[in-house]
Amino acid sequence: MSILALSLQPTNGSDILLQTREWFPPARALVALSAFRQTRLAFASGKDQSTEDGDTSLGDDPLAASSGQVIVGVESRYRVVYRLVNSIYVLGITTVDQDDSVNNVFECISIVNQAVSVVVTACRGVDVTPEKLSRKYAEIYMALDIVLRGVSNIRLAAMLASMHGDGIAKMVHSAIHTENKIRGADSWINEEVHSVEHEASVEAFSNARFELPPETLEAGDEVAVTLVPTGQSSSIEQQDQQQKPEEDQAEKDPFAASDALNKPEELVGGFKKDKDPSTSDLTKALAGLEVTTLPPAAATESTHIGVEGFEGDYGGIEFSNDGSTLPEDFEGINQAWGGGLDASEFVGPKKVPKSQGLGGLEFLQTGSEAATPAPAAVGAGTLENILVKKTEMKGPEMYISEEISAEFWESLLARVGLMGVVYLKTMPPKSSDDKETEFSFRIEGTSGVKRVVMQSSRVSSLGNGMFHVRTAPSEEPIPILKYSLLPRLTPLPLRVRLIKRHSGTLLSLMIQFVSNPDLPAPLNDVTFVLKLPVDPTLLKVSPKAVLNRSERELKWHVEEIPLKGTPGRLRARMPVDSSEEEGGEEIEVVCYVKFSYQGTKSLSGVSLRPASEGKTDFYEVNHRYESGVYICN
Repeated sequence: MSILALSLQPTNGSDILLQTREWFPPARALVALSAFRQTRLAFASGKDQSTEDGDTSLGDDPLAASSGQVIVGVESRYRVVYRLVNSIYVLGITTVDQDDSVNNVFECISIVNQAVSVVVTACRGVDVTPEKLSRKYAEIYMALDIVLRGVSNIRLAAMLASMHGDGIAKMVHSAIHTENKIRGADSWINEEVHSVEHEASVEAFSNARFELPPETLEAGDEVAVTLVPTGQSSSIEQQDQQQKPEEDQAEKDPFAASDALNKPEELVGGFKKDKDPSTSDLTKALAGLEVTTLPPAAATESTHIGVEGFEGDYGGIEFSNDGSTLPEDFEGINQAWGGGLDASEFVGPKKVPKSQGLGGLEFLQTGSEAATPAPAAVGAGTLENILVKKTEMKGPEMYISEEISAEFWESLLARVGLMGVVYLKTMPPKSSDDKETEFSFRIEGTSGVKRVVMQSSRVSSLGNGMFHVRTAPSEEPIPILKYSLLPRLTPLPLRVRLIKRHSGTLLSLMIQFVSNPDLPAPLNDVTFVLKLPVDPTLLKVSPKAVLNRSERELKWHVEEIPLKGTPGRLRARMPVDSSEEEGGEEIEVVCYVKFSYQGTKSLSGVSLRPASEGKTDFYEVNHRYESGVYICN
């Protein structure tokens, strides 16, 4: 809704009524009303002056017309849509905006017209006076409050009809179902009975059980026989003819109960043991197994490449039936590294014997002559069990993930923002038997926090930094709290400065960076991405960098930035088409910085603690923070 306030202002005297939106301060509405009154009086004094001078072409007071709009105010400007009813101005206040989609003037006029209808109905005619308005002040106040928030013409007519005699309660509450009654729609009270009957019918139908007649089952068996291959179908028909007796040819009732209800249950009797000894022979099962042949010899030869700097033989496959030893495999490495790595010190010179047979398939053979595998050596384990050490969760885990964004203009900090999220990692649903996770915790170090938002379905606030969490187990970490810091109290992990020099057709760029000495640990694996204005034909960088011509990016990777050290420098120089003396457009260069860190402390200083000392309801794991939009212009 575009209108912000409604008011009743007499031509002489103080304002009678003012109704505003929740987010629009009444003080600003009073400023707009005072400016409207001053504008009206200024127009009236101008008319009197023109009459004294003998110029009567202006006619009546411009604001004494039946309706119109005027823009008032100096610093805060407002648009006032007004209608004059007898001696009372009905005013609608809105903001002045060039975008018609934000404030629709015609919509404001429609709301003012509805307010005029309320006033005229309350005074029983167009003879509107302050005395008549005071008699129906409560009804007018409530009606204008509803009109200000938007009301349809159907509900407005019902409100006006109940203004005299029915009371305020019926005027406000009885109009909710007015549109349904006029449009012919039924209320939920009348439709609820049909909904309950429908649900009962669905439940009764879903619980109904019935048995198919034998004729239907026989028709299904006939269709199933046609789907079986011919060889198997003939054998099945012979078995059915031998086992089943001749059925009575008399016609049966299709809806009669089946005889299977009176038969005893058969468990093992329905199965037959196959005594054929050939089924345990594995060689027959593998008789139809196709073995892929090796590629021809020409496909295994390598290709010789003679490009300068890349000479050598590439590709090729070598097949051998002899297993090589570990010292032979490391022989070339020993020569290339100049010795110092001798595998014979750890592994003997014996060749690994190659087992003959079907590669382990012979252990699958069943029967009395099946080979029994040798017992495994005690203490032997797979490579995964040796190298991978699986860690099990002892309980719920919590950590903080923060993302900091900053923008520098050369060496000056233009803006900065930090957003933090508190994550909860519950026990897996399988290990916790789907038991809910419930405990209390407190947050410390929140002196610089600007705003906190919590997930109310899982977390509740107990006051004084205490929170209580209750949630179902989940495989993924659950975000339960989000917070943001005040910009002036946001710590900067890295300060960046971009220096640009354009002399002639030569563009020189330098990035200076220095770490915050108060960080708990130095930043590792920091990436600087420089957006180049053009695709360089010649480029000189220091230190080495990676150039992406398609994206016109120059990327440096710094392994570690010391906490207390001299500022680092990254330089680049390239020719450009335009020169500074020609008066062309200024070249824009932007630098992006990407980094991440994990440690026991968060960047903002926010920490998680149990609700009571000495009680471990959760485990605090490593916190992490990373760069969001970290740029330098």
